[in-house]
Amino acid sequence: MYTIRRATQEDARAIAYVHVESWRTTYKPLIEEEDIQSLTLENRITLWETILKTPINNQTIFVATDETDRVVGFISGGKERTKVYGYDGEIYAIYLLDEVRMKGLGTELLKAFTSDMAQKGYVSILVWVLTRNPNKRFYERYGAIAVEAENITIGKGTYEETAYGWKHLDHLLETLPASS
Repeated sequence: MYTIRRATQEDARAIAYVHVESWRTTYKPLIEEEDIQSLTLENRITLWETILKTPINNQTIFVATDETDRVVGFISGGKERTKVYGYDGEIYAIYLLDEVRMKGLGTELLKAFTSDMAQKGYVSILVWVLTRNPNKRFYERYGAIAVEAENITIGKGTYEETAYGWKHLDHLLETLPASS
């Protein structure tokens, strides 16, 4: 049994762990090993401690926990950062540990986040995904459309990233299945 809840400051280390581990397993076939290793647990702990202490861009973070309250996934986001594409909200990160993928947790995290964003008055959401990442089908399944592609730098490498978006959060919420 899994639970979705708002992240607390005490979750920083666990979120950092999920971030690094999931990043390494998800991107291993997509990013050069040297670039994957550029993301370290130490710098992610510092990042998440800072974000949870002083959120910027009206950032919201939800975690998925197992029956022992161990964090196994998270989603974070807030205001859309580029202000270029006509979306007001953005998912900054969504990651799950390998062992809990394909159990509906990504959908539950997306649902909690989207509901929260709608309650805060957001109308639309953008998310950036490595173009070669097969997990982009998760967003497409719920009606996200490709908006734009651009190159980003990770470590020493350059990779293409595609922005996917939902122009209407209410439509996304209608598309997401009811909680089980």
